[in-house]
Amino acid sequence: MAIQIFDEENIRDMPSEERFNFCENVLKQEQDESKRWDAVWLAGELAENTNNNDRMRKKVADLMEWVLRNDTNGVVKHEASFQIAARNLRDKIPLLVEISFNDKSVLSKHEAIESLGLMRAFEVEEKIKLLRNDPSIDVRETAEFILKRFERLRNSGEYTPSTIL
Repeated sequence: MAIQIFDEENIRDMPSEERFNFCENVLKQEQDESKRWDAVWLAGELAENTNNNDRMRKKVADLMEWVLRNDTNGVVKHEASFQIAARNLRDKIPLLVEISFNDKSVLSKHEAIESLGLMRAFEVEEKIKLLRNDPSIDVRETAEFILKRFERLRNSGEYTPSTIL
């Protein structure tokens, strides 16, 4: 079952560059967090099935970083972390680690950790272990969950985003 995003503006019908610009504008100007959430998803889709050298993939990755650093809503930031994982934007792993430790939103921290797990970011396992001491039980539980998941998936092959969507 595909996730349905409310696309009242028919954004999916726009050419990629126009769609990206529309989503970026919503993310930087719109007060309604539900519209920003949709814009995160609709922008994230532009990175689907692209290679690491694709220009749009880089733009989407940078926009997701902007959301994580600037949006004020934990739910919107949660979705940006998910999009990073869903599109396997591995160059943003250090950002997800940073968010896991430093974001004000527990929800955002949780999803950043979970995204690291989805991406099988084994290279940051030691950092995730430190999150078992976070003041938030939700963050601690997520870190423990991901560490167990790493143990289970360590030798299971390469991560492909389509397996989680």
